[in-house]
Amino acid sequence: MLQETNDIIRIWPDIKIIFAVAHSEAEYDRQVSFLDSLLEEVGEDEGHPLASLIETVGSLVETYEAANLPDPEGSPADVLNYLIQEHGVRQGDLPEIGSQGVVSEILSGKRRLNTRQVKALGRRFGVSPVVFI
Repeated sequence: MLQETNDIIRIWPDIKIIFAVAHSEAEYDRQVSFLDSLLEEVGEDEGHPLASLIETVGSLVETYEAANLPDPEGSPADVLNYLIQEHGVRQGDLPEIGSQGVVSEILSGKRRLNTRQVKALGRRFGVSPVVFI
């Protein structure tokens, strides 16, 4: 265990930007950007070697958001519905999610958002993908 600790001490300055709790908006933005790149790399492959890293970085992003950003209330479908209304978007205007029928099923709770859709929605509405999880 001592060797592992020494290894971590040696590499920590290089990785703490990603793995330390963000204390500023710039650090938070870096983590969100890193999370976006992980989501792009991993896609929907839950068996990908980096899939668990998404959970770790996502938790760090959530920690910052819980302390510093207003909490969107409700389910991922509620958040999506709010953003659709706020941006004046129709269900058929979201081809990155799927057909109007798929969007309708997501909004009604009959279908869950997948990783690709979460990422696309984050980009579309300029929010962290974490709000849809």
